[in-house]
Amino acid sequence: MQSNKISLKQLIQYFKIAVTGKQQEFTSGSIRRAIFMLAVPMILEMLMESIFALVDIMYVSQISVNAVATIGLTESVIVLIYAVAIGLSIAATAIVARRVGEKDLKGASNAAVQVMFLGIIVAIIVSLIGVLYPKEILEIMGGSPELIEEGYGYTKILLGGNMTIMLLFLINAIFRGTGEASISMWTLILSNGLNIILDPMFIFGFGPIPAFGVEGAAIATTIGRGTAVIFQLAILFFGYSKIKIGIKDIIIRVGVMLNLIRVSLGGIGQFLIGTSSWVFLMRIMSEFGSEVLAGYTIAIRVMLFSLMPAWGMSSAAAALVGQNLGAKKPDRAEQSVWKTSTYCSIFMGVISVIYLVFAPQIIALFNETSDVIKYGSLCLRIMTAPFVFYGFGMIVVNAFNGAGDTKTPTYINFICFWLLQLPIAYLAAITFDYGPLGVFWGIALGEVAMTIIAIIWFKRGHWKKVEV
Repeated sequence: MQSNKISLKQLIQYFKIAVTGKQQEFTSGSIRRAIFMLAVPMILEMLMESIFALVDIMYVSQISVNAVATIGLTESVIVLIYAVAIGLSIAATAIVARRVGEKDLKGASNAAVQVMFLGIIVAIIVSLIGVLYPKEILEIMGGSPELIEEGYGYTKILLGGNMTIMLLFLINAIFRGTGEASISMWTLILSNGLNIILDPMFIFGFGPIPAFGVEGAAIATTIGRGTAVIFQLAILFFGYSKIKIGIKDIIIRVGVMLNLIRVSLGGIGQFLIGTSSWVFLMRIMSEFGSEVLAGYTIAIRVMLFSLMPAWGMSSAAAALVGQNLGAKKPDRAEQSVWKTSTYCSIFMGVISVIYLVFAPQIIALFNETSDVIKYGSLCLRIMTAPFVFYGFGMIVVNAFNGAGDTKTPTYINFICFWLLQLPIAYLAAITFDYGPLGVFWGIALGEVAMTIIAIIWFKRGHWKKVEV
């Protein structure tokens, strides 16, 4: 009895240390403790993000089915564009983690500045496209004239103000690379806490604030994340992080920038392949009407709620791989990946059972239209059935990225998404007339294949020799 009480006390103590960020050494000592210290704040960070996504879609669902479908179409385009941001963030985490493992904090700071420069450039381009062509974007994605007229303001505002999302994403990747996951967590709590408060105010109106409808969701997101970016910059400039940036550091360093671009190209490629496949899947789904599209969008949001903690664990694994390779401890890096994969797989298996049993009731919380519930719950059940495999695979894939080996996941994504997932989904849904069911099975089979291939590739060990 006494040992159990001590164990519980230790767990509570570790949790406090994790969320306050007091432990910053992850290249020695217990691997299990290192995983816990990094994963807890990352999981909480991702949970906060997914909670906001669910609250957001819950508010928007009260407007109309077209409003929900607008968010689905817009986010598909945003994810495609942000493949660049994701690639840069992978490079930032890998290089910053490697420099921290080498005890080169100045090099880590230089990498942080250059990745922000690159993110701002991309954000400006995206803003121009979003402000000038919001209707055309929704039309290309298959939106009906009624949907476009109701929702183009959301697309315009979200893409126009994308710099806040871009910088929030990239700077948090820097903090993860330094091992200061707790800073990323508190940043997301600030951002999404504001979003949750502002969402109903701008969507439905509050006092002098008029009701903006679905546009209000985009306004709330821009304000909430913009505030968090200011908070992030204050941490970096005032020295509250392991790395500090001064005015003198805000210069373009060609060598550092080129290294970031080199490492990020593989990350950009893998996510362009992955996210563009989601765009095509969304385009296929739009063939079956707004109700089916809305059900699919809600199911994806719900699924992301459970994937976010898993992404938190995979981010922890990536940071551990980068720092331990920098400290010349490749075996410790590999052990970290296998342990994290096991924990993630167990968690995802439990989530899969919950969705298989309660899918209709979960979808009904967001929309009570019969077809939305029917196709949303069908999507949720099929796509989460192989979660136990996917939980293992996503850790292994992100471990490659943590090592700076961004090419391998690119090859894996191309094989699984473009050669397997998309053809199966299209043929089953359109050619063989299985409708949305064909898309759902195509997605599930693609994820299982990804896990199998990633594990085989990881065991070869080439990722241990990558230099960044």
